Amino acid sequence: MKHFYLLFFLFPSLIINAQSNCDEANSYILSAYSHVKDAYEANNISHLKYYANRSLESFKLSKKTLADCNCETATNLTNKSMDLLAKVEDVETYEDGRFFVKRARDISKECIIEIDKCSVNSNKKSTTISENTELLDLQSEQLKLKKQQEALKLKEEEIKTKLAQQNEETLMLKKKQLVLSYKSAISSNIKTYNDVLKICDCNHEQIKEVDNLEDINSESLASIRTYYTNNLKTLASNYLAQLNSCE
Repeated sequence: MKHFYLLFFLFPSLIINAQSNCDEANSYILSAYSHVKDAYEANNISHLKYYANRSLESFKLSKKTLADCNCETATNLTNKSMDLLAKVEDVETYEDGRFFVKRARDISKECIIEIDKCSVNSNKKSTTISENTELLDLQSEQLKLKKQQEALKLKEEEIKTKLAQQNEETLMLKKKQLVLSYKSAISSNIKTYNDVLKICDCNHEQIKEVDNLEDINSESLASIRTYYTNNLKTLASNYLAQLNSCE
């Protein structure tokens, strides 16, 4: 008697698990169908192969739960779709790829109808195939919108990255131009200082530039100005000190 009760409770559990597996497989197959439609609508072989591969990967994921779904027809159709999509990667022309993709798309649609039959519960058995197809198209459009949103978000990130890079390049150019301007002024001053000291016949040491600013990448424009302004002040002080010593 105990064995009878155990089987009584175990049987509904097995049904629920089978339905759950069918629902999960259905989700992957819907995704596969959406990708294969995108592959068929692609206008170049690169995009066609990309979406065909994504469809193939979704079918592979569905296989993990299809085995426990007890939906033999959907399993056979899935295998046929996968065989067709696997051939796309090696095709050399857009037309050859589209030939396999079209067949895979049509079979995928049949597969969804079959998996849907397996996954519906008793209160949904009256749902017609046309209604299922309409729901499929709506879900496909929803997936397409989601992918478009993801693409827009990716494009936004790319634009932000490019703008940040351009701003960084513009700032670096300003830094380099500022450094060149200061170096030019310093060189001109040093030449003038040494020429004057020479004319005055001062027994002086040659005034030379001391530049220890090696990496301007880590420096701000303000800190660069401060560094070279102080450098100019030091050179001027050195010059005046030597000039005063001539008196």
